[in-house]
Amino acid sequence: MATIKTQPTGDDVETFLDSVPGERRRAEGHEVRTMMERITGAPAEMWGPSIVGFGRQEYTNTTGTNDWFVVGFSPRKAAITIYGVWDGYAAEPDPRFDDLGPHTTGKGCLYIKRLDAVDEAVLESLVESAWAAAD
Repeated sequence: MATIKTQPTGDDVETFLDSVPGERRRAEGHEVRTMMERITGAPAEMWGPSIVGFGRQEYTNTTGTNDWFVVGFSPRKAAITIYGVWDGYAAEPDPRFDDLGPHTTGKGCLYIKRLDAVDEAVLESLVESAWAAAD
């Protein structure tokens, strides 16, 4: 049975965030980490080389049963990718996304180009709901 490539690495989150190119994106990474730690009460943990995850949950797919983080993010060049708050397979999208501000979505990701352009309270609410749903 295959295992997924993205696994916890034990690497230091602070070191990773400090190495993110671009002053604005680096600051946004630290800001999202602080927000997610406050909401989840869980420590930030590196998953693979570029994803910061919080909490753990088991899920089963074609590769078997694997661990994955509950919520997380990656401060990428084009956008901050937020994991765990968007379900691209849901029949009805969460209406709070209408109030979030400029963003795009994929099947399981939320992409934010500028953190200061979105409604922080809405983003926090989405993270809170995703975290609570995992319990």
